Amino acid sequence: MHINESAENYLETILLLSRKLPVVRSVDIATELNFKKSSISIAMKNLREKNYITVTDAGFIYLTDSGKEIAEMVFERHEVLSGWLMKIGVPEEIATEDACKIEHIISKESFQAIKNQL
Repeated sequence: MHINESAENYLETILLLSRKLPVVRSVDIATELNFKKSSISIAMKNLREKNYITVTDAGFIYLTDSGKEIAEMVFERHEVLSGWLMKIGVPEEIATEDACKIEHIISKESFQAIKNQL
């Protein structure tokens, strides 16, 4: 399952928003990411076409099983990597920023090895 970094970020954002809001809408994603609503609409169309999300007639966005799987994987990587970086002395802001970059490119093997060390 290969998906680009941008799509992974959208899915992760939908996951996190769904944990704190009763429903997720495009405007919520735009606000969270500080993007234009038009950009979000295009991204949601692409995610819907790839069957990562469903969108109701009312505009509520839900992750499909495959979308949720990707979102949870990216979020786990983010949490583990940022925690690991802070543990080895990287300041929180930098660790969080670096984890956002690393989470999309690290191999399953390398990530598992880091998890095993923790």
